[in-house]
This record gives sequence, C-alpha cells and structure tokens, in this order.
Amino acid sequence: MPIYEYQCITCGKVFDHLQSIKSEPLTHCLDQVCEHKEKGKGEVIKKISGSGLVFNGKGFYLTDYVKKSGSSES
Repeated sequence: MPIYEYQCITCGKVFDHLQSIKSEPLTHCLDQVCEHKEKGKGEVIKKISGSGLVFNGKGFYLTDYVKKSGSSES
C-alpha cells in the first residue's frame, strides 16, 4: 500500500497516511495528528511528492546502478 502525504489547511500540519490505492483521499485531518483545538475538523489537501523507485529482480544487474568511472557530467 502506498503512503500519501497530506497537509491540513487549518493547522498547517503535514503528515503521511498509509492507505489503499482504491481508497478515497482524506478530506479532514486525522485526530491523532491535528494540532488545532478542534481536532479532526480541518480540511486537508493531498500533496504531490516524489517517490523512490527501485528495480529488483531478474534482468536488473548491479552494473545498472553503478556510476561509470572516467565519464564526467557537468
């Protein structure tokens, strides 16, 4: 399951939430992370963030990830 990043508009808190791809996005801040006096009532926005991608398995080799010596990129 992917981890999505949300930000509460009310309290400004940024938090991660583990949920299924098929689940609807959160609409309100979670009680356990909200820093506002009325916990869980702040609206949230889903943030766009980069994800790490690692290829493992048959067909991928150690040399695919090794920096080639002798070549200089500027």
